[in-house]
Amino acid sequence: MSQHGPICLRTQKPSAFKLPSVKKFEVECLIRLFYSLAGCPIGKVDNTKLDCNAFRGVLQNFFGMTNDVLMNRVFFVFDKDGDSHVNLQEWIKGLAVFLRGTFEEKMRFCFEVYYLSGDAYISREKIFDMLKSSLFHNSPEEENEEGIKDLVEISLKKMDYDNDGKISFEDFEQAVRKDGLLLEAFGPCLPDAKTCFHFEALVFKNNSPASFEHNPLNT
Repeated sequence: MSQHGPICLRTQKPSAFKLPSVKKFEVECLIRLFYSLAGCPIGKVDNTKLDCNAFRGVLQNFFGMTNDVLMNRVFFVFDKDGDSHVNLQEWIKGLAVFLRGTFEEKMRFCFEVYYLSGDAYISREKIFDMLKSSLFHNSPEEENEEGIKDLVEISLKKMDYDNDGKISFEDFEQAVRKDGLLLEAFGPCLPDAKTCFHFEALVFKNNSPASFEHNPLNT
């Protein structure tokens, strides 16, 4: 069990994370949760990180995500420096988008999850893999393949505005602005409003701002 009082958090001031969508005391709550999940020992804060398994546990237990492929993709989008871990800064900034992101931020986040790596396009192959991981679990393999291929072509017809056989961010943005339901067209990678509400009630509302007034972090 980790100890995560003021000593453990001394070098991580909420003011270091300037996010207009998240209040100072909420950042404090997210910092505490991060170290609790990481099992942070007192005095070892600088290199504290969450590995993929720990992060997937957060997505499952707090946000109800279950799709292995998409959870891995969400992890790699949070992991901005590509070191296969989520550090505190990545944690705070990623959750700010999850919980309070603007429509534009969420659109960019989803696109990054879907293309993940390579040339910044969502290709036929990537669409196929994501849909395969989300759909048709109870149907024969051959039936699955054909059904998914049909969905891939429908998706491209609806979202590939320049008809080059892949979806750029400009294509994605145009499609999503026209039909908001396409934001998560290739699988759920953002928590819904109800899940966010429960997370905030658990993490923020059980910790009032007054409880942080005399914390050394705020000085």
